[in-house]
Amino acid sequence: MTIREELERRELEILAPWASLSLNSRGRMREEVPCDIRPAFQRDRDRILHSKSFRRLKDKTQVFLAPTGDHYRTRLTHTLEVSQNARTIAKALRLNEDLVEAISLGHDLGHTPFGHAGERALNRICPLGFRHNEQSLRLVDILERGGRGLNLSWEVRDGILNHQTSGSPSTLEGQIVQKSDKIAYFHHDMDDAMRAGILTEEEVPESIRSVAGQTTGARLDFFIHDMIRTSQGKNVIAMSGPAEKAMKEMRAFMFRRVYSDPVAKAEESRAEKLVEVLYEYYFTHVDALPVFFQRMIVDETTKMRAVCDCISAMSDHFAISTYEELFVPKAWSVL
Repeated sequence: MTIREELERRELEILAPWASLSLNSRGRMREEVPCDIRPAFQRDRDRILHSKSFRRLKDKTQVFLAPTGDHYRTRLTHTLEVSQNARTIAKALRLNEDLVEAISLGHDLGHTPFGHAGERALNRICPLGFRHNEQSLRLVDILERGGRGLNLSWEVRDGILNHQTSGSPSTLEGQIVQKSDKIAYFHHDMDDAMRAGILTEEEVPESIRSVAGQTTGARLDFFIHDMIRTSQGKNVIAMSGPAEKAMKEMRAFMFRRVYSDPVAKAEESRAEKLVEVLYEYYFTHVDALPVFFQRMIVDETTKMRAVCDCISAMSDHFAISTYEELFVPKAWSVL
């Protein structure tokens, strides 16, 4: 018996009856010889962790564009916090921890520079539209490894594609990530907003604080514990009525006070314009695209997609430096 087979046997013994078992995965797009050490979902987790797309998340916006402080969240730290929340919940509910970790680490790979501002710009200017969850799946299916993709398991791909509120994950593990994503960003975006002086703890509505807690940390703890208690012993991932109500109130409060705050969002219109200008430039100068993206172009549709692929892969700083290189005049000097 290989180490992988022993680990698969342990899953059968330990995990809940409704957990997703590595042994029962619906498989990959291309058949592969199984690893002798790692079950399928652990192998997927490792592939995502070692991907270039994952490393680029460290320089992509979460909420605050190009923050100068060292302690503000980036898309990478957001991803790690989602992963930790999801693993805690999965372990407590005896669900597949490897699967939730793989989905968590891969769910935001397709995010553009400048966060949702960049996503809005590409979605607006590209006739094909642009959605970061679909781009995340495109990255792991096609773009990574020089066009070969990561060839992930069906369950991981399903969780990545369906992690947004409008999605319907097919596994309980995917549902955990979907909810953990929201718990994470409401918690850390509020924490960052307080650090930036945009709001104070006292301004958080008492209807939220009295139910979920008096600090950001207490509220994070509340939502995770509530989800575990409400879902324990059940073939469903859910929160209690009071927790659901508090979550909705927190969402409304965050959109009102942070996500639309003029201080936090002051540079977003400029970021959107930058992304649109880059799209227009590359669409009319495809020879300026990296060769990898040029090779994908066979018609107008693939040209639109290749330009989106190129721009969405950029970090905040790389997008800014590319714009400066293309459009900002340089001082002339005599050698």
